[in-house]
Amino acid sequence: MHTNLKKELLEMMLRIRYFEETAKDLYKEGQIPGSIHLYTGEEAIAAGACANLKDTDYISSTHRGHGHIIARGGDLNRVMAELFGKSDGYNGGRGGSMHIATMELGILGANGIVGAGIPLATGAAFSSWLRKSDQVVICFFGDSATNQGTFHESLNIASIFSLPVVYICENNLYGVGTCIKNTSKCQQLSMRSMSYGIEGITIDGNDVMRVYEIVKKAIEKARNGNGPTFIEAETYRWNSHFEGEPDNYRPAGEVELWKKNDPISRFEKEIIKQNIMKRNEISTLHSKTKEEVDKAVKFAFESKFPDVDDVLKYVIN
Repeated sequence: MHTNLKKELLEMMLRIRYFEETAKDLYKEGQIPGSIHLYTGEEAIAAGACANLKDTDYISSTHRGHGHIIARGGDLNRVMAELFGKSDGYNGGRGGSMHIATMELGILGANGIVGAGIPLATGAAFSSWLRKSDQVVICFFGDSATNQGTFHESLNIASIFSLPVVYICENNLYGVGTCIKNTSKCQQLSMRSMSYGIEGITIDGNDVMRVYEIVKKAIEKARNGNGPTFIEAETYRWNSHFEGEPDNYRPAGEVELWKKNDPISRFEKEIIKQNIMKRNEISTLHSKTKEEVDKAVKFAFESKFPDVDDVLKYVIN
């Protein structure tokens, strides 16, 4: 089982990586409007976590959400079209990079507000609890969100009702340009959940199999009615907070140091060592995945912009 799983996890991480690298280039060319926040370097978390979900489960995402959407099974064509603001995007071009949502995949929405997805995920878990529907929610958020009131209020409610939700904090060390060490005295953010009676675990977020196994246990626990888990996945974003932001606040050499801990290359070495795939097979997978992303770009370019006459189509008076 793990042989096929590892191949699938590698493919998913590559899909996210090539999508993000391509989106970065397109943004620089002026093809993508607004702003984008890239997930490059954090791929192991979304891939490892979402691989455990059933089709009926939910996720909530963040402003850095492309990786979550793709790992949940989002169609690359429709995700790319949404970034372009085109009508064939998941939200008809109205959501853009930071607000992709689609209930057909249980994606409650990416969110431009720090910590705003946490109560949405908790609410979905409360709905599942009320309906006894067996649905579980994965709630993704960043380290800075743990300083928001929404985080503390939501964890308190989830604890009281033993809600079926898995909170995953993607601790990439920075909230915009502020290091988490300057805004929290906790040595491990997972300690914060313990005050609500919720199990807290800190893991290497760049180890995709570790993420997969820990989230698997947390989801089983939640689905069996035993309540939430808080997982702090330590990772690092390779790019600036958003594309175009001056990246002058990180210590010299820090980015290069973390790139040596690339979740993809280290997993490839593991797969080769275990004789699951050969180097040429991995190379072929790279080419195949890049081709998928290139097709998505072509799809987005060929898609039409929304009709101006439909500007108020989804506005409720």
